[in-house]
Amino acid sequence: MFVQEEKIFAGKVLKIHICTVDGTEWLEEVTEDTTVEKLKEKCLKHYVHGSLEDPKTLTHHKLVHAATERVLADTKTVADENLKDKEVLLLMKKRPPPTPPKMAEVSSDEKKKQDNKAPDKDAILKATGNLSTRHTDRTVTQHNIRDFQTELRKILVSLIEVAQKLLALNPDAVELFKKANAMLDEDEEDRVDETALQQLTEMGFPESRAIKALRLNHMSVTQAMEWLIEHVDDPSVDTPIPASGPESVRQDELTEIFKRIRRKREFRPDSRAVIALMEMGFDEKEVVDALRVNNNQQDAACEWLLGDRKPSPEDLDKGIDTNSPLFQAILENPVVQLGLTNPKTLLAFEDMLENPLNSTQWMNDPETGPVMLQISRIFQTLNRT
Repeated sequence: MFVQEEKIFAGKVLKIHICTVDGTEWLEEVTEDTTVEKLKEKCLKHYVHGSLEDPKTLTHHKLVHAATERVLADTKTVADENLKDKEVLLLMKKRPPPTPPKMAEVSSDEKKKQDNKAPDKDAILKATGNLSTRHTDRTVTQHNIRDFQTELRKILVSLIEVAQKLLALNPDAVELFKKANAMLDEDEEDRVDETALQQLTEMGFPESRAIKALRLNHMSVTQAMEWLIEHVDDPSVDTPIPASGPESVRQDELTEIFKRIRRKREFRPDSRAVIALMEMGFDEKEVVDALRVNNNQQDAACEWLLGDRKPSPEDLDKGIDTNSPLFQAILENPVVQLGLTNPKTLLAFEDMLENPLNSTQWMNDPETGPVMLQISRIFQTLNRT
């Protein structure tokens, strides 16, 4: 008895359920080693009833696994595609590629783009060359469009200097300031940035040393770390920071109070924002400057660093021109004059310099609110004229 060699070595025979988009269904018998392309050819012969005269017919169709919606690769075998007995395949036409646009259509689209393109500098100069030149006083324009919040800081810096001089003449000023200063947090100098402290302790530095390093370096993690490394073998590294002794001369007590208030106004950058901006490639000093200018707002500080860096950190401590009509009008206002003799007003001004968002709180305060209202009204009046 003679048996064909190909039947001896043939793989397992599977019955595959074939479907088409028009609803035709039938079973195809294939072995596991049959390629998908051969299976697709058998399906097309059955579907078109005869031989495939157009060779493109084969390449323009595909077999899709119905359960997984996966297109079968022509070069793989039935076993490679992991097809099982009685699984369902869809015989479908491939989507034709989009027709390339004609040259005339391309030219038309390019012409539309050119027509809609904005004019360049040369075109603008050519079109406006015959127009007369107007010389606008840019300083006046700049003055007219000033924003109150932008100018308020300069006004406050100058008013603080005036208020300090007035209060220094008051014999009861020391006691008044001691009471008013109680509104501020007296222990603020002893506070430590918890995030910065955690970063140093996670590096392996003892907590007491880390606290000392942060206080000596204005809560800067980078500078504190450098200090800790430099003083690792210093015998006095764990010695507490000495507290400042009281002034022996009573006449200097008011000056010390002013200094203490000023120290409380010292800027402390957000340590997380510092690290995030330094990771972008900026050095620590310019990052701290950016956060100071932008009230610790990380996104605004980033824009400042990438932009023209205006205003500069030095501009923040500049007051308004004391001879300007605006400042003179503010000083001549009776409500402002009375308010400048109140220590609470000075403390409010200092707080608004450090935390501009607190301006609303002081505007609603019964003692400082009338002063802020008069400053705002005077500014708006002169700004319109």
